[in-house]
Amino acid sequence: MTGSDTEKVPSGTGEAYRVNTELSINAADEKAYPIGSDGVSGVAAAERAALDAQILSEFTPEEQKRIIWHIDRRLVVMVGFMYCVSLMDRTNLGSANIAGMSADLGLEEGTRYSIITLLFFVPYILLQPPSTVLVRRIGPRVFLSLITFFWGACMVGMGFVGNWRVMAGLRVLLGVLEAGFFPSCVYLLSTWYTRYELGKRNAMFYLLGCVAAAFAGLMAAGIMQMAGTQGLNGWQWIFIIEGLVSFVVAMISYWLLVDFPDSKRATWKFLDDRERAWVVARVNADRGDATVPPFRIGAYLKCATDWKLWAYGMMFFNTTTVTYALAYFLPIILVGNMGFSTVEAQCLVAPPYVFAGIVMLATSWAGDRYHFRGPIVVFNNLLCIIGLPIVGFHPSPGVRYFGVFLLTAGANSNVPGVMSYMANNIRGQWKRAFASALFVGFGGLGGICGSLVFRSRDSPTYHPGIYACLTASLLSIVLVGLVSISFYFSHKKASRGEVELEASDDDFQPGFRYTY
Repeated sequence: MTGSDTEKVPSGTGEAYRVNTELSINAADEKAYPIGSDGVSGVAAAERAALDAQILSEFTPEEQKRIIWHIDRRLVVMVGFMYCVSLMDRTNLGSANIAGMSADLGLEEGTRYSIITLLFFVPYILLQPPSTVLVRRIGPRVFLSLITFFWGACMVGMGFVGNWRVMAGLRVLLGVLEAGFFPSCVYLLSTWYTRYELGKRNAMFYLLGCVAAAFAGLMAAGIMQMAGTQGLNGWQWIFIIEGLVSFVVAMISYWLLVDFPDSKRATWKFLDDRERAWVVARVNADRGDATVPPFRIGAYLKCATDWKLWAYGMMFFNTTTVTYALAYFLPIILVGNMGFSTVEAQCLVAPPYVFAGIVMLATSWAGDRYHFRGPIVVFNNLLCIIGLPIVGFHPSPGVRYFGVFLLTAGANSNVPGVMSYMANNIRGQWKRAFASALFVGFGGLGGICGSLVFRSRDSPTYHPGIYACLTASLLSIVLVGLVSISFYFSHKKASRGEVELEASDDDFQPGFRYTY
């Protein structure tokens, strides 16, 4: 590439898209120009910036809104529905347990119930890092629809188990299949949107999962009435029917899910080349990492040296500790701690999740509108810190149920809140892939912790679990403070022209600033 080459800007947006997404440099130029963290030389970056500016100038505000609407409809809605069945399938043990599974499989003995809940997370955590590499290689449409189909089959199989050991084995298999789903979705969403559009999209994605959590109890209450049909108990029908729902969603997703915006795969009937060019250009203008450099294992693993990634992961660990504890034990707590009947408990799970959805949308809108993330994470943790003592210590069941509203809203709103906090402050496609896997891996560890904090022997008050969740919420607030201090000093360096912030930090580019 020569100086004259950088002046050859393609006249058509389709041709600009081709050049922009396939931008590369030859070996001779690599010797002459340093390569940045996104795998592009200084000369290539200048050419890309010129192309981006040309492409962005060609679209009216009305065209931009129409494209974003198409992306939202195809991407956010589809992965949201897939997350519905994912969350429903991994957390329906609580409903099945009080619908007869505990008695049929002998789960009252010892810690059998806790064992089958936590075994899911062992492969779920271990298989996170390779999953985001695989989804890049295979493509989201094929990868995500296949694993959804197979975990649906696993769920149907759970409806026919005869002892708790087989159930434990199927939970391990479910963890293998679901390991690639959530980190791939987090990664996929972050490649399509600019930093201050992502909060609302993450919220809508996770909100659909909350809808599943909210109404899975109502659905389970209805399915329980099928007890005796074909000689199967109600808990068996819960697994079978919810597994069949996963089959249907998997088949739909194969036809409707989209690929990465820079992909060359032929799944693009909903956007033409000109519109695809605009998507790539705006992401480049926002954070400069829409183009994917070649995969290098050394560079991929080097991402682990950035301590902030571990801080985001720990925040997500704290969050999922509380959310999984609620998912697995809320029906049991409503029966044992608050005195509701089984059917009442199944139905009373829904209202707190509806309230959580309202809080989630409101905080995500505020974060996108006013360009902040950390204060949202702090606010949501404060809701948990207020709600937990009410649930654990107030004498009135009605007031304790009110505390469940605050706790459920704070914990679940923090899932998209922490997701957006992490996504806003990372540059580089492979670093984003690594961070997504590490992030969700910590979420899996939180799932293990969440499956253990409310122990059967602590019933009906569950005070040790209350203390554990309080500690997790307080720790997240401390971590937000530490990360914010780091951002402050990094911005001071940037203002002085010191672009290289830390040896381990390749997030930075001129004009880029971290989001508090």
